[in-house]
Amino acid sequence: MLPHSYELPAAILLVLGGALACLAGYRLFRLVLAIYGFLFGAAFASSMMGATNTTGLIVAALVGGLVGALALVFAYFVGIALVGAGLGATVAHVTWGVFRGNDPPLVLLAVLAVLGAIGAMILQRYVIIVATAFGGAWTVIVGGFAVAGQAKAVKGASTVDVWILYPTSPSPGTRWIPIAWIVLGVFGTAVQLGITGKKRK
Repeated sequence: MLPHSYELPAAILLVLGGALACLAGYRLFRLVLAIYGFLFGAAFASSMMGATNTTGLIVAALVGGLVGALALVFAYFVGIALVGAGLGATVAHVTWGVFRGNDPPLVLLAVLAVLGAIGAMILQRYVIIVATAFGGAWTVIVGGFAVAGQAKAVKGASTVDVWILYPTSPSPGTRWIPIAWIVLGVFGTAVQLGITGKKRK
């Protein structure tokens, strides 16, 4: 949650950060961890502030973002497991949402998150590439909707001037979004495997 006037700059950062993760996530994994740690930390910390407290929202977002970024960067292997878990949870949300139109059951979410975390630790390079490509692709889509000013992408409460980001549902009911996500994710994976994520000799 941020003041509404910060919607466009935050959305642009989402698009740029998502593109960086999608196309060069493996090569710049620590930076990607810092970016996503900042986003999660800022979202969590600012959600605990009152919607009318503009200064509090900004300070909470900055402090929470810095704590989140440092936590993921310094906990590198934990970060890898969390990336895998996050990818599993994202897959659960997107696929269940397409077929059922609501949130997935907690058991399915937990199972896919655990499987994603285990897979990330066993096949680090490939899981990092796929996770950053698809995670970055989803971030680009969410940020793109916010930049375009789609009413369904972001919801602003009518009584307060705040912007609330919904990262798992950029535009409910729009069936082309999962297809765009898959296409962009596959493209990012191919770019990383073929160019940016190659092992250095």
